[in-house]
Parts: sequence; C-alpha cells; structure tokens
Amino acid sequence: MPAAGRGERLGPGTPKALRSLGGAPMLVHAVHALAASRSVDLIVVAAPASQVDEVKAMLGQQELASDISVVSGGETRQDSVARALLALPSDVDVVLVHDAARPLVPPELITSVVSAVRRGAAAVVPAVPVVDTIKQVGDHDEVVGTPDRSRLRAVQTPQGFSRQVLQAAHARADGDTDPATDDAGLVERDGVTVHVIAGHEEAFKVTRPIDLILAEAVLARRRATGGLG
Repeated sequence: MPAAGRGERLGPGTPKALRSLGGAPMLVHAVHALAASRSVDLIVVAAPASQVDEVKAMLGQQELASDISVVSGGETRQDSVARALLALPSDVDVVLVHDAARPLVPPELITSVVSAVRRGAAAVVPAVPVVDTIKQVGDHDEVVGTPDRSRLRAVQTPQGFSRQVLQAAHARADGDTDPATDDAGLVERDGVTVHVIAGHEEAFKVTRPIDLILAEAVLARRRATGGLG
C-alpha cells in the first residue's frame, strides 16, 4: 500500500494518507478494508520516510486479521511500491497494490481481484465505466479528438498481479525517468495482458476536498446501517 504521497490537490497539511476521515486517518480505513478480506494475509505499508515510526505505532494499535509491516516510501508511487515488494516473504505469489487514498474499498472487491489472479490472470484491475465525455486536447488547448466513451474505463485499486510479473516489471523500470501512474501501466510496458473486472463506486480515490466530503458521507451511511467503517 503506497501511502507516502503528499496529496497537494487535497490542500496543505499532513500527508494525504494521514488526513482524518470520520475521526481516523484514511490509511487506517484502507488497512481495515484490506484486512477485512479473507484473501489478504499480509499488508505492507510504504509510509512517508519521516513518519515511519508514527505509522508503525498507529497501525500497531489496530486489531487486524492480517499481519502488517511498515517500510519507508520513496519519492514516487512507483518507488514506494518497489520498496514494499522487497519486504514481502518469498512464499507470497499474489500481490495486491492498493492506494491508501481509496479508504472505502469494499472487501468483496478485494476478494474478486484476488480470485481473478488465482484463476490465471497475470494482472487484474477493477474499473468502472466513464460517465463524462472525454476530449483529447492538443498543445494549444484545442480539441483534437473525442474517444468513444463506451470503450473507456476509470481504473481503481486494488490491482492484482502475479508476484513474478510485477517484480519483473519493477526491476525493468528501475531508474525510469517517466514513472508509471499505476502498476498495471508498468506491466503493460512488458507486454503483459491486463484483465479488467467490474469495479465499485465506493472504491473512489480521495484526491480533492470534495472527495473527502463524499467519503465522509459514505462512511456516515455505513456506520448508520452497521456496515464496515
């Protein structure tokens, strides 16, 4: 779980993963979501380098069904994932990469991703249809194309991989000056087929202040109905 980003679009303050959501850091919610899936045995968090001890202490207070480890994150998301991979035991063969900024992902979606990898897919991403019309824009802010929206998907996490495939992609990309924005993009560069499964509307990413308001509303509804959170 890469959790070392600053999250400037969310506004100034503490790192995004440590921002409060419903009285607890987003990271805590995301960790609980992963641990709630019986498919997850170990969670490795790549925390901000200056706050590793703080994150270890915070997560050590949580009652989790999964083991947890905290490592120092890198300068980029790609660096953080690469460092977390190095902390995995040798017997782990399926790896999930999940954004701490998606704190409300339902456990059933996590299980679906793991199941798809177990069935033989080397790389799996959950995704939802794009609802807005997308315009491709040129160097001078002119529209140069309108992709067919029916063929577009907004990709979420957790993304699931064969460990061998993901580690090979990160090894090849080590030192790249153009980091991938997600791990599926990284394995695509190696020619690996990425399979898509249905995502979930509550697995959205908290990026802007309005996303935090939406997350608070979803969390409040869950608590009122006795759901996760």
